[in-house]
Amino acid sequence: MKTFPDKLQKKLNQRKDNNALRKLPSRSTLIDFSSNDYLGFAVDKDIFDQTHQLLKEKKIHQNGATGSRLLSGNHGLYNDVETMLADIHNAETALIFNSGYDANVGFFSSVPQKGDIILYDELIHASIRDGIQMSNAKAYKFAHNDLQDLQKKLRNAKPEKRNGHTEHVEVYVITESVFSMDGDSPDLKGFVEVCEGYKCRLIIDEAHATGVFGEKGVGLLQELRLEERIFARINTFGKALGCHGAVVLGSEDLKNYLVNFARSFIYTTGLPPHSLATVRVAYSALQSTSEIEKLKDNIRFFNHTLKIKNLESKFIESNSAIHCCIVSGNEHVKHVALKIQENGFDVKPILSPTVPEGKERLRFCLHSFNSKEEISKVLGLLATFVLD
Repeated sequence: MKTFPDKLQKKLNQRKDNNALRKLPSRSTLIDFSSNDYLGFAVDKDIFDQTHQLLKEKKIHQNGATGSRLLSGNHGLYNDVETMLADIHNAETALIFNSGYDANVGFFSSVPQKGDIILYDELIHASIRDGIQMSNAKAYKFAHNDLQDLQKKLRNAKPEKRNGHTEHVEVYVITESVFSMDGDSPDLKGFVEVCEGYKCRLIIDEAHATGVFGEKGVGLLQELRLEERIFARINTFGKALGCHGAVVLGSEDLKNYLVNFARSFIYTTGLPPHSLATVRVAYSALQSTSEIEKLKDNIRFFNHTLKIKNLESKFIESNSAIHCCIVSGNEHVKHVALKIQENGFDVKPILSPTVPEGKERLRFCLHSFNSKEEISKVLGLLATFVLD
């Protein structure tokens, strides 16, 4: 017997030929312009110590959840943290999932039903795409952040006739408040108004807005006071919160439905108490931190420096913590990234097929702890390598 299937080896070889083979990196000691730890919470010693203290105060001395939440794993911290999240995010209820991937796969595979229609932004996250593929609903993409194209798709969305009767069809519209590979945002007010006009249900992934936008980092939807007009919000803890897990925010009926039908929720061991305690402490830290304002100041400085160094046209417009410089071609973008890394800065290339061919890019993630000197220097290096 051969050691590895030919079909799988062929796919690996194709990745190698396209200079797109992924490998796990070693731990970087370079200046961080690549992680999602926007506020530095992932390495915050106070959060670490307070999490340990919280578990001691509550006399929680267990390492794992012991089972799925529907069996033995629904320990007391779940109710505590979900109540806190619903309150902070001005939602009727909150349901915690083990990760953003689990939340999106569970939600989109179970909520849209056969005969329903899903309309999703063409650049939506892979986890949402995977959930949609597991759904029985029909799915169609609309052009990125394009309200006119969405309206065109909505006008063409027609209910099916079965046994001579027209069945009621739910239409679900899906987008993100901040896109992970572009750093841009849609016209969220416009999306809400269009969806209300067409009586469809809007779902927003706030993964990269949580902890960055809104008062005390509550997200872009709450900053715009739109949260009560959204069918469901997915917020994750693995970015600015610096910990792990995700939450679906919505109605009591939606929570009950997901508990009964979201397979990625039902058939998995719950999060350990330590993870829930970290989420609680991280959210408490958001209430008083100055890191959000430092991050926003760095975002403004980064955009200002782009203009000074004549780099603005190379970047996708963004007011978030994510900024992307288009450098076409896997080989080319990897070469530029290596040059910047050799000068001490951890900037990652994003290759096709993760992004469309020809749209390969360098992805700069900004943090509250990046200094203005670091920002100026890394953009100066970039200008040297992409403008010369």
